[in-house]
Amino acid sequence: MQQGVGGGAGWGQPGHHAAVPPQPPVPPAQGWPVPAPPAAPPHAHAPRHASPPPGPEATGHIPLPPAASGTGGATLAVLLIGPAGAGKTTVARHWASTRPVPTAHVSLDDVREWVCSGFADPQAGWNDHSEAQYRLARRTCGFAARNFLANGISCILDDAVFPDRPVVGLGGWKRHVGPALLPVVLLPGLEIVLERNAARSGNRRLSDEEVARIHGRMAGWYGSGLPIIDNSDLDVEATSRALDEALARSLSTPAF
Repeated sequence: MQQGVGGGAGWGQPGHHAAVPPQPPVPPAQGWPVPAPPAAPPHAHAPRHASPPPGPEATGHIPLPPAASGTGGATLAVLLIGPAGAGKTTVARHWASTRPVPTAHVSLDDVREWVCSGFADPQAGWNDHSEAQYRLARRTCGFAARNFLANGISCILDDAVFPDRPVVGLGGWKRHVGPALLPVVLLPGLEIVLERNAARSGNRRLSDEEVARIHGRMAGWYGSGLPIIDNSDLDVEATSRALDEALARSLSTPAF
């Protein structure tokens, strides 16, 4: 009895299975998607110490924003000193308005001119009345500064403080505002203050002789240890940056 039909090739002996020749793959029917290859098991080909892909649960180094330069967000009490025409009020207002934290500007001249009837103008001569009104204005500015500071608001004041006159000196400002007061001197060249003073009007404008006298007395701050900024060639923005840098240094190494 025969074991196969027709004895064709591919049929083997009893008890053995014939080898089936490889067949070409059958193309998928039109319109059906091609199945994706099976996914490799997790970490099948990954290095042993490979890091997990980034994601919301990933841990590791977190980049921090760059540290703020200058005084940053510190709460400060600042006294900007300088002669008439140095740019104290303009620079103080710009510095206060561009800080990243609440900052107030208190101008001594503005407070002094709150007195209308009976205003003692020092340009008419320095006397007991003008000195008393200056001292009253300083105490008022000091009270305002302490009130701002107590509420977390920095404060910058400006005044023509003379190094050789205690009655209008730095010690009085320290008593009015507090020992943490940071003084900085703004002292451009004489030609600069004369030019700026000439652009003033009203009782803010002084004679050239008076401006030169005040400027000469301000030179006494050299050697005092206070930071001094010569803003002869600086605009308001650059002077404000120089002020902030000087204050940052004063915070780390107080000079007074």
